[in-house]
Amino acid sequence: MLAVGWGPLFMADLRPIAAPFVVPGPSGVAIRTRLKNLTDQDELVLRTVGAHLGSLAADDLKKRCADGLGHDNDRWARRKRELTGLSSSRWAGSITKASHDQWALARHGLAAHMQGLQAGIDMLAHRLSLPLGQKGTKREPGGYRSRQEWHAKARRLACLTVQHAAAVADYDSGRVRVVRGGRRLLNTRHHLDQAQLTQVQWRLRWQAARWFLSADGESGKRWGNETIRVTDDGQLSIKLPAPLADLANAPYGRYLFTCRVGFAHRGQQWADRVAADRAVAYRVSFDARRQRWYLTACWQYAPAPTIGLAAALALGCVGVDANDDHLAAWRLDVHGNPVGAPRRFFYDLSGTADHRDAQVRHALTRLLQWAKTCAVTAIAVEDLDFAAEKTREKHGRRKRFRRLISRFPTGRLRARLVSMADQTGITIVAVDPAYSSKWGAEHWHKPLNTPTRKITRHDAASIVIARRAQGHKARRRTPPPPTDQSDRVGHRSAQAGPNVAGCEGPRHRIPGPRTRCPSPDCDLNAGDQCVQDRSGHTTGPVQLMHSQ
Repeated sequence: MLAVGWGPLFMADLRPIAAPFVVPGPSGVAIRTRLKNLTDQDELVLRTVGAHLGSLAADDLKKRCADGLGHDNDRWARRKRELTGLSSSRWAGSITKASHDQWALARHGLAAHMQGLQAGIDMLAHRLSLPLGQKGTKREPGGYRSRQEWHAKARRLACLTVQHAAAVADYDSGRVRVVRGGRRLLNTRHHLDQAQLTQVQWRLRWQAARWFLSADGESGKRWGNETIRVTDDGQLSIKLPAPLADLANAPYGRYLFTCRVGFAHRGQQWADRVAADRAVAYRVSFDARRQRWYLTACWQYAPAPTIGLAAALALGCVGVDANDDHLAAWRLDVHGNPVGAPRRFFYDLSGTADHRDAQVRHALTRLLQWAKTCAVTAIAVEDLDFAAEKTREKHGRRKRFRRLISRFPTGRLRARLVSMADQTGITIVAVDPAYSSKWGAEHWHKPLNTPTRKITRHDAASIVIARRAQGHKARRRTPPPPTDQSDRVGHRSAQAGPNVAGCEGPRHRIPGPRTRCPSPDCDLNAGDQCVQDRSGHTTGPVQLMHSQ
């Protein structure tokens, strides 16, 4: 185990710890509700409009991908003019913007794929250059075990090199590969037995995923959106495309739905926004599994000003160590000392993505509720990023560990925590995750582990995380000697803040049954070591006598 108290030779191997920082709050919000009591005519209109606009979106995405890096504003305007006659001006704007965002997202994914391929190539080249059977270290793996494995990895290196060259060529030319509806759902078509789906069921999901029923909002327009409009009393209507104007049941080519829309979550914020005619974007989606229609409303707002780190930590801090199955949390006071008992908030990351997301959301809800009862205004979390740790070439046969870090929701957990904490007035502080588990197990696990309170190394790591956010060192302060005349056994075993005045001075005497009542001038000389009854020091009157 690596310790901070070791010599300079080992200290040189430690990487520098980055300074903690306050995570900025969210800049947007999205809420969803279910569209209930839709008639057959309402569903027919939604399916028809979604299929028509979906075909237009597919053609526009094809053109955008063909433009590649040569795309400019003139080509964007030309595509929008072509779509206006087949839909409307606002529908055309939403379709072209969605195509442009999809191309940018695919290009970002291609860059991440290139980075992963390059990481695998570097690791394979390093391990192939080592002798067979050479042992590795905690930082880098060693050589391969056998000649057969070395030969197989050499072939894999050649394959990854070819794939990386092809990816670089696509990136330089601006070529991307996009599947409207999702590549995963497309591949499911070839494995219907494993997915337990029939061809008809898969076809319904495929069609629903390729529909387009999204409209951007416009500030200053009636109810914040002219294309998909929701009034303050819940009346939903859409602007029909020009070829489908015969389906209208309201003036100006609009269709009014019989259902009423209401948002349970942040409903008042949405109502205030539409009443002020501020922009609100809507998206209508269909869940083919449950046969349900949903309406999603989203909008952007200016993020709240980020408070200073010192102000956020003025009332203490809660350190959180994220693990595969639970969140380990411990409250610390302003001096960096643990208060009370640790808390653990469990969740289950198995199952579908919706189930995992719900489990994380419920755990974070319990964490924030507990933090509010502790009267703290800051939660310290690790700034985790497993992007460079997922390559199988680095961890080799450790399939269980690779599966663990691959499914761990680092980005989603942090994004949800920031979004949910913004509504409770709690600030999120991100710290460097380096050595938090090692130093927590070394400095805090044994002293805090008692027969009546069993803690884990994850609980100890949460203390290191919170202390790192507060600016303290990870190690505990060394206890005083047992026979010290000024500090008895057990006193000041945890260090106070580095800037606390008088934290190293002797304690003031507290009146009580044992100490009796001290003299009024007792505290005047409490911090002067020369007035203590020790050898080599003189008291006040004696010093006065010698001076005479």
